[in-house]
Amino acid sequence: MNKTDMPVLNLRKGKEESLDRFHPWVFSGALTRMPEPGKDGIEEGDLVKVAAADGRIIGTGHFQIGSIAVRMLTFDQNETIDSSFYSRRLREAYTLRQTLGLPDNNTTAFRLVHGEGDFLPGLVVDIYGPTAVVQAHSPGMHFAREIIAKELTEIKELDIRSVYYKSETTLPYKAQLDARNDYIIGSFLGDTALENGLKFRVDWLRGQKTGFFVDQRDNRALVRRYSAGRSVLNMFCYTGGFSVYALDGGAREVVSVDSSAKAISLTEANVELNFPGDTRHAAEATDAFKYLDNMEAGRHDLIILDPPAFAKHRSALHNALQGYRRLNARAFEKIAPGGILFTFSCSQAVNREQFRLAVFSAAAQSRRKVRILHQLTQPADHPVNIYHPEGEYLKGLVLYVE
Repeated sequence: MNKTDMPVLNLRKGKEESLDRFHPWVFSGALTRMPEPGKDGIEEGDLVKVAAADGRIIGTGHFQIGSIAVRMLTFDQNETIDSSFYSRRLREAYTLRQTLGLPDNNTTAFRLVHGEGDFLPGLVVDIYGPTAVVQAHSPGMHFAREIIAKELTEIKELDIRSVYYKSETTLPYKAQLDARNDYIIGSFLGDTALENGLKFRVDWLRGQKTGFFVDQRDNRALVRRYSAGRSVLNMFCYTGGFSVYALDGGAREVVSVDSSAKAISLTEANVELNFPGDTRHAAEATDAFKYLDNMEAGRHDLIILDPPAFAKHRSALHNALQGYRRLNARAFEKIAPGGILFTFSCSQAVNREQFRLAVFSAAAQSRRKVRILHQLTQPADHPVNIYHPEGEYLKGLVLYVE
């Protein structure tokens, strides 16, 4: 993968400071000149060296067009980016998961590679039993997909026999890479995975992300702990993960709501897989705000708000915060006294303080007594690189409402 004449991109004076602190992104504005693919002997996804203004080589990364011009793979100027590099990084990622006790007899669904958090920026790998689902978020990782797939199968303890590539919607569209979702290695081996002893069907062919939101595993377990005897409302239910856990925790009733009829179908299938014929569960395909507006106040005493990202970019931040305030205000108005509210934001553009302020404003608007029981984040198999705080994207609060 290396080039003997690897291009060198030069930084403006003073722009090396974040890289010297091991931040893995080089922004286009930090370069003395943004190269033009096809004209400057460089293409998207190529390996490049990054140099400080004094000529010192800082490290090597993948080049791409956009605000993030380089995603740094190594700050060791002598390290070669080849199959051995990917083998080492993947093995290091697996060693961390072993430390976390993943996988085990009760959990076969987990994240093996979390981009920058595992020092492989632009790459996500989720494991579902014998199948690995690979997702590239950069052209460089797209071009390395075959090597990555092969090295995944070399981790014998995981016994990965099938590698599915799912990057049609995650790669920069301007790169015109014509990425197609398909199996790189093996074929379909079944779609049922275990999480904390519960069974879930994972649709990596047509589902969102890699087919399942593995980042809510610990938070779903917490819902199970609080569900006994409660009437639970799971908004934006997607595959029904929170609903299944609530039923397992002894909920009196669970209502799952999502605007997508397909999501409701997935939820019902997962409920039936774990609790066949259970009459405690009902599902409705409708808009979340419409449902909350029409809902009888006090019906539910445990509500889960896990909406899709309201802000994928900072330009949408203001509208996103308004959306969180409005959504949580509805929940505060309608939840029964003594109720528990689980509320989340998965928007990377919204930081922890901004989200908490939005929820605080909604609580103040309702004029109810509200106490924080838990402050939640992503699980440990979604590690945050200490030099890349942007990797902490999932925020959550568990609130007791009098």
